Amino acid sequence: MRRWTHLNTRPLYRSRDGLVLGVCRGVADYFNLRVLWIRVFVIATLLFSGIWPMVFIYFIASLLMKPEPVRPIETEAEAEFYDSYIYSRAKAAGRLKRRFKNLERRIRRMEDTVTSREFDWEKKFQE
Repeated sequence: MRRWTHLNTRPLYRSRDGLVLGVCRGVADYFNLRVLWIRVFVIATLLFSGIWPMVFIYFIASLLMKPEPVRPIETEAEAEFYDSYIYSRAKAAGRLKRRFKNLERRIRRMEDTVTSREFDWEKKFQE
């Protein structure tokens, strides 16, 4: 009996290297199979079930599967951001905007400190 222990560690993504929307390659990567066998199964199902039902299922699967990240996800924070980006791009953009506003605010405070007269006096006293 084959154990699928790797299923919990790697999520199911649509592959960016696939031929048609990357569904077959994504499923093959998820189950650690050759993509050829998945494609043969899909084509056989397509021929034996009639063309429209399988085409409909294939496109529904492509809509439900998240696209594979451009670079591998290494931390939990990156995974959380990627999930929030996939499900709500506006929410992820708002999160980035808030983060950059906080950074800009910190940089302005540092600039104010460095360019203030008190900083000049403290620098002269330290010399």
